[in-house]
Amino acid sequence: MQKVIIRKTEEIENWRRNITSDINFIPTMGNLHNGHSKLISTAKNENSNINLVSIFVNPLQFDNKSDLKKYPKTIDNDIKISFANGADAIFIPNTDDIYPPNNKNIKFLKASTELSSALCGLNRIGHFDGVCTVVYRLLNIIKPKNLYLGEKDWQQLLILKHLILTKKLNVAIKSVPTQRDFDGIPLSSRNIHLSKDERKLIRFFSNELLEAKKNFQKEKKISIKEIIQKLSVKKISIEYLEHLHPYTLQNSKDEDNISILAGAIRCGETRLIDHVFLMKRSPIIAIDGPAGAGKSTVTKLIAKKLKLLYLDTGAMYRALSWLLIRENIDYKKEKELQNILKNISIIFKSNANSHQDVFINNYCVTEEIRSREISSIVSKISSIKEVRKFLVEEQRKIGKSGGLVAEGRDIGTTVFPDAELKIFLTASIDERAKRRKSDKKSKDSQVIDIHKLKELIKKRDFEDSKREISPLIKADEAIEINTDGYLINEVVDKIIDLYNDKIPKETQN
Repeated sequence: MQKVIIRKTEEIENWRRNITSDINFIPTMGNLHNGHSKLISTAKNENSNINLVSIFVNPLQFDNKSDLKKYPKTIDNDIKISFANGADAIFIPNTDDIYPPNNKNIKFLKASTELSSALCGLNRIGHFDGVCTVVYRLLNIIKPKNLYLGEKDWQQLLILKHLILTKKLNVAIKSVPTQRDFDGIPLSSRNIHLSKDERKLIRFFSNELLEAKKNFQKEKKISIKEIIQKLSVKKISIEYLEHLHPYTLQNSKDEDNISILAGAIRCGETRLIDHVFLMKRSPIIAIDGPAGAGKSTVTKLIAKKLKLLYLDTGAMYRALSWLLIRENIDYKKEKELQNILKNISIIFKSNANSHQDVFINNYCVTEEIRSREISSIVSKISSIKEVRKFLVEEQRKIGKSGGLVAEGRDIGTTVFPDAELKIFLTASIDERAKRRKSDKKSKDSQVIDIHKLKELIKKRDFEDSKREISPLIKADEAIEINTDGYLINEVVDKIIDLYNDKIPKETQN
């Protein structure tokens, strides 16, 4: 595709008529640096869409008019950087193009009061209103499928997510982690104004935040007072330093697994922001749902794509059921059951095909546990109080440090009730029976009549949902996804999009 530069809003519509692909949109105010380069190249590498970069210094974002006049303009270099990193088109409008004089159709928007009342919004009155106004205007002109934004401006990212949600715009936000320079400070167009001494101050500030993040990983606590004291010794002018919930921007609570430590300082006449995300443990995805909904296949693929541990809790119950049958244990006798539970070891190992094998007491039972005999008894065994208590404790031990995706029937309600993302995956009885029938790993299902399979699935659903202990139910916060008519990869991509919306990209590296 021929690379183009567009300077008028009316030219955008003509340009859009001549392209057949969706658009990735990367809005900038120019004076591009490596952070912008990362945004553009990420958009280029993630899909085959057309990449459009805008360069527009929005006057509504500046509460200080002298700051607006001093904003660096490096248009020739910006064009070079944009095209070199994957831009197909560059939109360079002037102020009258974006805000035509006397045009009553231009909507001047207000940012979310809740999100704009904290952090930068405390002193930059009207700034986020200006951000919302220009982005809403640009989105309506360009009509992109994806909007690429940096997590460096985290508060702005949250406010724009809220804007797109409330305005019901069909645009997906894709975020890119904060990019840092060689000395650890976040890349910013304002860094050009820093003297050597001022850069040392921002470096000290950023390093203190990064150090606080390291300490938090060990101690699970933080002292804002101590950080402020260290900054004050260096005579750093602190505008704010806050420890907050990353999505509400309200004060962080003890039960929050992920929080944000965000600050703003002034170096001379330059104001700079930085933040780090603090985590007590790595994120957890909990996927629940009835048998045959596709949980195992979906969960395995998600784990592989996100580089998370795959915890197949259903296989743990099946493995235990297999052992009880093999050892001829009467699981209805409480003492006999308790004795065998004391000496059980269930572990998962990756095999030569990069799949996961399940071992119980050193027996590999990956294939055996998928038989009709196990399927017919596992629901009864999993409803036994002692069994559930034992395996839930084992699962929680595995998930103590997080960084996993688990599937089962009570993951979001019982095992990991504090999981960051809860999914309830379901499908119709007909669809689940078809899948079970075509499952080559389920040997018995291939010789069972489809109608019989439906009855077995209905029976399993009834037993799972009516059992007294940890029944199969949808967790309050769970997002229900019906997989009927969807390809596996479509379901996987949807869940990954939900994960990325819940979990900052910076915490995933």
